[in-house]
Amino acid sequence: MRLLIMGPPGAGKGTQATFIAEHFKIPAISTGDIFRANVSEGTPLGVEAKRYMDAGEYVPDEVTNLMVRNRIDEPDATNGFLLDGYPRTLAQVEELDGMIEFTGHQLDAVVVLTVDQDEIVGRLVRRAQIEGRADDTEDVVRRRQEVYTAETEPLIEIYRGRGILVEVDGLGEVGEVTQRIFAALDVIPES
Repeated sequence: MRLLIMGPPGAGKGTQATFIAEHFKIPAISTGDIFRANVSEGTPLGVEAKRYMDAGEYVPDEVTNLMVRNRIDEPDATNGFLLDGYPRTLAQVEELDGMIEFTGHQLDAVVVLTVDQDEIVGRLVRRAQIEGRADDTEDVVRRRQEVYTAETEPLIEIYRGRGILVEVDGLGEVGEVTQRIFAALDVIPES
């Protein structure tokens, strides 16, 4: 299975990615983890990415694309993977298409966790208060949600148009959401 998981900040993507990866026996690959690993290992891509990160800038697509390509070329991803946090731009969608096509496979599904915006804002604000994150105010959290919607909606529409979008209600107990995801994905034939 070659999957993507998408959803707004706080929707539970990371939690669900772990369960999905275990279920399908594929690695859950987070771009944040890829960045941290490359930076901590001092790889040439990590050194380049760190320059941008230290300056508070986005890591350019070409660096991100190479990191993802290198990661999905690792032996544990031969039979599939679950990407979290990539692609984030239309150019990255095209790049990912090329990476997967090169291996003779295709993307099986894109799971989008849908959540009520007010519910998720409340959840994130409560979490920020518990964890002492003073900078995670309601206005900041709402802005992140707006940015996610603006940047991600075009990608969701691309995958909807391809017929591989799987929308799952992301609200409820973790186990309930996991079962909804499995019910939706288990009907998809593996490529």
